[in-house]
Amino acid sequence: MSTITPTQPSAARATFMSAGSGLSFTGLVKSESIKLWSLRSTYWTFSLIIVAALGLAVAMSFAMSTATAAFDPNTGAPIAGSNAQLFVLVSTTGLGLGQLIVAVLGVLTISGEYSSGMIKSTLTAVPNRLPALWAKVLVLFVFSFLIGLFSVVGSFLVAFPILGAKDVTVSFFDVDVILPLLGNVLFLALIAVFSIGIGAIVRSSAGGIATALGIILLLPTVVALFSLMVGWVADIMPFLLTMAGSEMVAPTTMESWQALLVVLGWVAVSLGTAALLLKRRDA
Repeated sequence: MSTITPTQPSAARATFMSAGSGLSFTGLVKSESIKLWSLRSTYWTFSLIIVAALGLAVAMSFAMSTATAAFDPNTGAPIAGSNAQLFVLVSTTGLGLGQLIVAVLGVLTISGEYSSGMIKSTLTAVPNRLPALWAKVLVLFVFSFLIGLFSVVGSFLVAFPILGAKDVTVSFFDVDVILPLLGNVLFLALIAVFSIGIGAIVRSSAGGIATALGIILLLPTVVALFSLMVGWVADIMPFLLTMAGSEMVAPTTMESWQALLVVLGWVAVSLGTAALLLKRRDA
C-alpha cells in the first residue's frame, strides 16, 4: 500500500501567497517605484520637463530688456518687487508644459496596467486594493515634486547670470521668490496625483488623457466663453483647477491658502472617486 504524500506549494507560489497576505506599504512603495522607473517613458518624460524648463529660462532671460525688467524709465532704478516677479516668471514658465506632461504620465501610471492586464496581478497581490493606489500616488507625487524642484532651481541658476548682466538681480531666498517657486512645484505634483485618479476612473489611456487635459486646458476656455453670455458663470472661474493653481502662486481673487484648498478639493474628488470605483469594480 503506497503512502500518499501531500504536495507542497512551490516556492514561487508560497512567496506570492505571502506577498498577498502581508505585503507592507513600504514594499508597495518600492514596487511602484520600480514600475515607474522601469519604463523608458518615465526618463523621457521627466527629462523633457527639465530640458523645457531650462531652455525656456535661458531664452526668456536673453530676450528680457531693461523695459521688460521693469526699471523706472525716469530714475533707472528697478521697480520694487518687479525683479522677484521676473525671476519667478522665467523660472516657472517651463512648468506650464510640465503640467501637461505629468498629467499624461499620471494617467498612464495606472491606465497602462489596465491595458496590459497587469492590474489583475497588482490587485491579487494587494487584496485591499487601496494601498496599491496610495502607493502609486505617493511615488508619483514625490518624484514629480523633486523633478519640478530641480527644474525651477536649475532655471533660476541659469537665468541669474544672464539677467545679472542686465543689472536685474534678486535673492533666491527672497520670500517673494521662493514661495511662488515652491507653489508652482507643489501644483505640478498635485496635477500628477489628480491625473492618477482620472486614469483609475476612466481605465483607458486615451480617455484618461483626454479627460485630464480637457479639465486642465479646455474647461477654463469653455467656462470663459459661457461667462460672456451668462454673467454669473464668471464667478466659477477661480474654482477651476488650473485657475486655482495660478491663484496659489499669484493670488488676485483669493488667498493662496484658499486656492490651495480648491486644488486639494479637485484632487480629493478625483482620488476619492477612483478609490470608491477601485473597491467596487472588477479588475
